[in-house]
Amino acid sequence: MLQIKDTLVSLDLLEVHFCCQLAQCKGACCIEGDSGAPLESDEVAAIEAALPAVWDELSEPAKEVIRNQGVSYEDVEGERVTSIVQGKDCVFTVYDEKGICYCALEKAWREGRQPFQKPISCHLYPVRIKQYKDFVAVNYQHWHICSSALDYGKSLGLPLYRFLKEPLIRKFGNEWYEELTQAAALYEQQYKQTE
Repeated sequence: MLQIKDTLVSLDLLEVHFCCQLAQCKGACCIEGDSGAPLESDEVAAIEAALPAVWDELSEPAKEVIRNQGVSYEDVEGERVTSIVQGKDCVFTVYDEKGICYCALEKAWREGRQPFQKPISCHLYPVRIKQYKDFVAVNYQHWHICSSALDYGKSLGLPLYRFLKEPLIRKFGNEWYEELTQAAALYEQQYKQTE
């Protein structure tokens, strides 16, 4: 583990190589799992404000879920997460003609139709953040659906922390990311010396 400010960062972020392959996995992280995407306290209101910009793109079952329970719910662990359709798809999942899913919120953000990019937990995936009393844990979540991303990341020599530069800066800031980059360089230097 590395300590960067008030975070404890798993060495997996330095050691695991990763680069999403959407054409291979078809966005499985938006449709697999036991519950929706974890949400931070201010994100529910941001998603509700973005809803009019994406409403027409959502599936009818997704609209029905949102009408009945809203854009989020509390999962079995007591976390606020995005609502899901039939225990599977996030309500903001939309499919293209090739069967690849994408986030309606992010699409609308990229097109300048609303200001909220997407939940930070989605942007950071496969990294998960857990808040404890005195620190924040920053961990890699290994999941078989990302096997093509692991293979591609390895072929590129792209460590997870570099692949996730933008969302890590969005979450923790430039100074934090710069400290992580420096720690990664020192770690890599020490690792090579022991080989």
